[in-house]
Amino acid sequence: MKLINASLADRLPRPRRALVLALALVAGLLAIAVMAANRLCQQAAQGRIFTSPEALPNREVGLVLGTSQTTRRGQPNLHFTSRMDAAAALYHAGKVHHLLVSGDNHIATYDEPTAMREALMARGVPAADITLDYAGFRTLDSVVRAQTVFGLDHCTIITEAYHCPRALWIAEKHGLDAVALAAPDVAMRSWAWRAKARESFARAWCAVDLYVWHRQPKFTGPREPTLARTERL
Repeated sequence: MKLINASLADRLPRPRRALVLALALVAGLLAIAVMAANRLCQQAAQGRIFTSPEALPNREVGLVLGTSQTTRRGQPNLHFTSRMDAAAALYHAGKVHHLLVSGDNHIATYDEPTAMREALMARGVPAADITLDYAGFRTLDSVVRAQTVFGLDHCTIITEAYHCPRALWIAEKHGLDAVALAAPDVAMRSWAWRAKARESFARAWCAVDLYVWHRQPKFTGPREPTLARTERL
């Protein structure tokens, strides 16, 4: 008598059964890799993420990680607002004296760094205390270029809480002494859930960049001397 509760794999023809089992194995390995990457990322950031400017050690330069000012639908991007508010608060608290804003400017009509500078100036940060990095296409590019192009030995990274661990992980692997100010995550549940889900997979990809490909920024120079002279600590 056939078992009624036979597994789906047992009911399939042998070639399909092998394919299902192979796909299940690959999915399991990917899940393990994602969990391992997230654990390594969290360990690298332990004790270096702060939620208020007052708790942070003084650093000369704050690195503000870029994002678009508006969503694809033209609505204000809450991630952008959160980062700009946090960066301005850090500056006005005297915990940093200069802000390096790093974002994407791959085409003339898309300019994250300029939008970030304008938003910070609207929040009372002088233009003279803002330097723009137009080649921060990815988190890795922004963090590594802060060291190799702009000459920083240490800095405070400003981005949302969910994003801080990956930025600090990259900094640690590249020898940049960094702490992070965690801007509040977006309060909208659906938006925050999607961002955190994407971040889990971004950490897994980051592990490949750091340990397998040893990826470098798309543009590695020329060296900008401005912040190398500014950093005094």
